Amino acid sequence: MDPDSASAPETELLPALSYASPRGEGTDRQQALPIPSADPEQKKELPDIAHRTVAPGKGILAADDPLAPRTRGRTGAPTASCADRRRPRQPRLGGVILFHETPHQKTDDGRPFPQVDKGVGPLAGTNGETTPPRGGADFAKWRCVLKIGEHTPSALAIMESANVLARYASICQQNGIVPIVEPEVLPDGDHDLKRCQYVTEKVLAAVYKALSDRHTYLEGTLLKPNMVTPGQACTHKYSHEEIAMATVTALRSTVPPAVTGITFLSGGQSEEEASINLNAINKCPLLKPWALTFSYGRALQASALKTWGGKKENLKAAQEEYIKRALWSGRGSASQSLFISKHAY
Repeated sequence: MDPDSASAPETELLPALSYASPRGEGTDRQQALPIPSADPEQKKELPDIAHRTVAPGKGILAADDPLAPRTRGRTGAPTASCADRRRPRQPRLGGVILFHETPHQKTDDGRPFPQVDKGVGPLAGTNGETTPPRGGADFAKWRCVLKIGEHTPSALAIMESANVLARYASICQQNGIVPIVEPEVLPDGDHDLKRCQYVTEKVLAAVYKALSDRHTYLEGTLLKPNMVTPGQACTHKYSHEEIAMATVTALRSTVPPAVTGITFLSGGQSEEEASINLNAINKCPLLKPWALTFSYGRALQASALKTWGGKKENLKAAQEEYIKRALWSGRGSASQSLFISKHAY
């Protein structure tokens, strides 16, 4: 073993390929050998999953809040424990992000929820043999958080977050899972809309540089960014159209058109704000080559959880409230009217 190899960096140079020049001259040129995250079969499957997840009028329920014995939402209304309140949902959505303990839960009568065994699927590299698929999971999500301050986020923090997300995305695709990439710029602070747009563009540019460096198959990915909004302590009130224009401008400057869809997080917005801003983003007159939809947690659940209150007798009313909220967000993603009959806005 080479004694100097112990001190070599973890990331080594990729092997090089020699090939003749296009004009047939005898000189050879060196080019780094790309190592793709997805094989040809996955390049068919991953975009299909991504497109189904962000189909017109559909979005994602983010039901992956951390487990806690008791929680109080930002609205001030106490709710049941997270583990209990995550169960009674049957959302009509493109997908659901689950906390890791959820697949191992059971209903009140002892049935597993959800069923982990999803039958069998083809085993790559064999002659017709099968294997259980990935427990029913089609996509995964990884979140990195950055905060706007006088001197933050630093270039180092942005670069590290981008590299973490790129490594995660590569691992997902190698295992046939669509990565949802979530670089969140927090709404904390008193920054204005322009400052948030600037930071968001810097973060997204770094993320897609890192994804490119790892040869991520962008058609088989989804992005979950923040909308460009002023800080929660900002005294200036911006219109929904201004927020939409700043958001779409930031995305057009940084996100490649190969990306299948963008699923916005609500970022502390109220249910109404999140849906109205999403609707304004989809109606923005700028060209938008991606599907633009939602991946909301609190902005889909707050009213339903308040209506439910952990009581079984309130379950039907809570489900109706939740369906209305999901319908409202779905219409926002499809640029449709947000009016719903007999709904209190």
